[in-house]
Amino acid sequence: MAAVTQKFFIDGPAGKLEVILGEPESVPRGIAILAHPHPLHGGTMDNKVVHTLFTTLLALGFITAKFNFRSVGKSEGAFDHGIGEIEDVMAVTQTVRDQFNAAHSADLPLLLAGFSFGGAIQLHAAERLIPEFLILVAPSVVNLNAPEIPEATKYALIIQGDQDDIVIPGDLLAWATPQSQPIVFIPGAEHFFHGKLALLKQVILQSFSPQI
Repeated sequence: MAAVTQKFFIDGPAGKLEVILGEPESVPRGIAILAHPHPLHGGTMDNKVVHTLFTTLLALGFITAKFNFRSVGKSEGAFDHGIGEIEDVMAVTQTVRDQFNAAHSADLPLLLAGFSFGGAIQLHAAERLIPEFLILVAPSVVNLNAPEIPEATKYALIIQGDQDDIVIPGDLLAWATPQSQPIVFIPGAEHFFHGKLALLKQVILQSFSPQI
């Protein structure tokens, strides 16, 4: 049986939010919620890095949801400089967890994933949700004053291109150093990982698969 993907809307804090959710072929290993790049710079849930995260996590057996932040695509509301966008993550996560935890009569492990602006938003959301897993691709930790990874998070995977001129590698290292958080660098990759998406998927499969 093939993985099932569906599109729907949920009630968010500022209006309806557009969501795409995939269910794996196998018994799910957890729930993954994905966040996209900056809404004012063309970021949507259809971004190629977000799509790569979506298909990879679905293949790894996670019930996987990506969504458009408020004001993006068919999601309602106005851009809220990260504050409201954190609340959007909370709303989507709660809705998906309520549905699938009840269906499986268990609290499935939570994974938060995000790219760029979405990565930093997920770090803020992680302070409240305390996910078991984090996968962050070039998270813009400086612009959004991102917090450290929660101590209770079981495993965090941070992936960065060494040629990124938007999220500067040195800035990410300065954020990671005090918490001794490893970063996986992809040589030759810039911010949007042009020509490196297959390698990005391979890194996630090789680094993250042993952790679940």
